[in-house]
Amino acid sequence: MTEFTSLPDLAVRTLGGSVIAASDESFAEKENLINPWAPAFAPGTFGPKGQVYDGWETARRRAGGHDWALVRLGLPGVVRGVVIDTAWFKGNYPPRASVEACAVDGYPSDLSGADWVEIVPESPLRGDTAHLFPTRAERRFTHVRLNMVPDGGIARLRVHGEVVPDPRVLAGLTVDLAALENGARVIECSDMFYSSPDNMLFPGLARNQAEGWETARRRDGGHDWAVIRLAAPGVIRLAEIDTANLKFNAPAAAALQGLDARTAPLDAWRPLLPRTGLLPDTRHRFRLTTPEVTHVRLDIHPDGGIARLRLLGDMTPDGAKELAARYTALTQH
Repeated sequence: MTEFTSLPDLAVRTLGGSVIAASDESFAEKENLINPWAPAFAPGTFGPKGQVYDGWETARRRAGGHDWALVRLGLPGVVRGVVIDTAWFKGNYPPRASVEACAVDGYPSDLSGADWVEIVPESPLRGDTAHLFPTRAERRFTHVRLNMVPDGGIARLRVHGEVVPDPRVLAGLTVDLAALENGARVIECSDMFYSSPDNMLFPGLARNQAEGWETARRRDGGHDWAVIRLAAPGVIRLAEIDTANLKFNAPAAAALQGLDARTAPLDAWRPLLPRTGLLPDTRHRFRLTTPEVTHVRLDIHPDGGIARLRLLGDMTPDGAKELAARYTALTQH
C-alpha cells in the first residue's frame, strides 16, 4: 500500500467532511463517497432507482459533459494522495476521473470563483478497484472536486494528507495539543492490530470500540505504547484518557511521558503521569503540571484499547509562532 494511505483521510465524515454539491445523484447519493466504512454490496437489492449501491452513481449522460461532486474537507491540510475506489461498480464505473482542490476562508456556499488546482490529472479507471494517486501540491486546501468522465459510479473518495489548522482559531486559547484537527499525529506505536492509534486523536466521543486504538493481546510480559507529536510545543494542564466502550479489553493501567524534541533526542522521556490504574468504559481526567513538551508517549499496561486521548494545555509563544509560520507558508500562493 502506498505510504500516503497511512495519513488521515481529511475528507471522511467522522472528521467533519461533507459532500456539499454534485452534478447528479440519480441512482445513489453523493454523501456515500465519504462514509468511513469499507463499501458494502448486496446483490439483488433493488429500490425505486435500481440496484442499491454504497457509493455515488449518476445517470447515463446523453448530451456530453461530465459529472462532478464537491467535497468540503473536514480537516483542511496538505493533500498527499487520493484514493478513488470503484468497489462493486463493475459495469457502470466511469472510464476516467480527475480531482481538483482549492482553499477558501470561512464557509462559502458558492465556490465558482475559487482558484482550483488540478491535483490528480484525468486518469483511467477500472471497475471494482481502489485507485491510488499520489499528489504533489505543497498547499493547504479546504475543498476538493471529484470529476468523473463522463458518468457512472464511484464508491469512495479518500483524501489523505497532513492537517494544517488555522492558527487564528487557536491563538490565545487553551487547546487540545493532542487533537488530530489541531495538527497532532501518532508518529510511532508498538502495535495497531485492531485499529489505528490516530483514532485516539479524533474529535468527538467514540461510538464503539472500533473507533479507538486497540492492540492485540500481549503474551511476552511487555506493554504497548504510542508516541504523539503534539500540534505545537506546549504545556499540558489536563490529560484525559478515555476507555469508553472498552469493557473487557481496557488496559489495567496507563502512564504518560514527555519530551521537548527541540532540545532532547526522541528517547529522553520524562514522567508526566505515573503508572495509574484505569477502569473499563470510563473517562479518566488528571490534572498535570508539565514542562514544555513537543511529544508525549502514552504507555498502556499491558495491552488493550484507548478510545480517546486528550491533552489540554497552552501553546508556548514559540509553538504558536511555528504553527502560524507553517500556515502562512502553505497559504500564500
